[in-house]
Amino acid sequence: MDVLILSRWQFAVTSMFHFIFVPLTLGLSILVAYMEWRYVKTGDKTWLRMANFWGKLFLINFALGIVTGITLEFQFGMNWAEYAKYVGDIFGAPLAIEATVAFFLESAFIGLWIFGADKVSEKTHAFAITVVAFAANLSALWIILANGWMQHPVGFVLRNGRAEMVDFLALLTNGYGWVIFAHTLASAYLLAAFFVMGISAWHLLRKNNREFFGRSFRTAATFGLFALILVFFTGERSSVTVAHNQPEKLAAIEAQWETIKGAPCNVLSFPITAEERNIELIMVPKLLSVLAFHDPEAEVKGLKAFKKEDRPPVALLYYGYRVMLGLGLAMAVLAVLGWVYSRKGVIAEKTTYLKLMVFAIPLPYIAIELGWMVAEVGRQPWIVYHVMRTSEGLSKSVDFIQVAASLAVFTALYAVLGAIDIYLLVKYAKKGPDDDGPANRNA
Repeated sequence: MDVLILSRWQFAVTSMFHFIFVPLTLGLSILVAYMEWRYVKTGDKTWLRMANFWGKLFLINFALGIVTGITLEFQFGMNWAEYAKYVGDIFGAPLAIEATVAFFLESAFIGLWIFGADKVSEKTHAFAITVVAFAANLSALWIILANGWMQHPVGFVLRNGRAEMVDFLALLTNGYGWVIFAHTLASAYLLAAFFVMGISAWHLLRKNNREFFGRSFRTAATFGLFALILVFFTGERSSVTVAHNQPEKLAAIEAQWETIKGAPCNVLSFPITAEERNIELIMVPKLLSVLAFHDPEAEVKGLKAFKKEDRPPVALLYYGYRVMLGLGLAMAVLAVLGWVYSRKGVIAEKTTYLKLMVFAIPLPYIAIELGWMVAEVGRQPWIVYHVMRTSEGLSKSVDFIQVAASLAVFTALYAVLGAIDIYLLVKYAKKGPDDDGPANRNA
């Protein structure tokens, strides 16, 4: 194992751990804002108690997300200095805007929301968490536009030995980035819905605060159904975008070795990379061409059309993508059932379903992590697609011991932070809403 592999592992560990917290922040902030506004509109104290309870879990998650995200940007200068020098003129712009606009806005208004309770009007308090939700999603946009440029670089020229931006509007309107952004938000909203539904299910099984958690479940189920529709729509657009812009990634995801018109879909196969073939179990004729290009006769490039050194790892992408899809289908069934049961008012009676929902809380987390793994590993061996190889972006001054030591420290530190997060979330989720007076905004 060399410095390059260790550096990639370090960024993978830190970024994937950080992203455990991001989706819940994006989705739960919207749900809490909705609850706040419902209280403002109706004066119903149950909505206020819901905003307080789910807001407390949101804050725990938010705090851990901030802490774990700080290390990521430092790695660009430490482990990936050559990358930072080569494309910093472009990649740094959206990250700078994210920090100075979105994150600053988010930080200021979350302070108002936390410490302004009982000191500002109900409308101002609801407005504060609404701005937090907007800023959190805006923050995701700038970061994903930066990532979208790495996947599909636009608006730049290679000059003076580096990439220089010549068209900021091209970066801002990069379709690849917007498709990723839409799919990420939809997935985050679904995760937040499952988080609320799962915890509500745990309490409904124990007949705790049935009105409170029944309403929480119903609210999240409606939000989740909306998110589910968005997930499948944006997921389809994401697949089409990959097919048109990164054909080798598509070929690896589908273990498609030969270039062929009217390509079948390898629904279930066992890729044998060394022999450049598959043991095929379930094939659907022409389906890949239809899904990727909306044309049953469209040509799909196979992996053999690309040099071996330019191909992403096939097995990891092929199996990872299918596990993600399988989890997505399972969540679709659970989300639809949850919406139907809650609409009929019989959710508290469906004990088997409620038990399933408790255990289903991790499913969207796993699916999202797999989705990002497929997106990022599928770009390899490029750190910037067809512009700069990952090996070229590595810092020249770091050695094996330095990276190994920092990787070990980060892994241990993040394990501790993860344990703290789980402990706090479980503790306060089990505790339920405070009953010492719903008017106490700081409860």
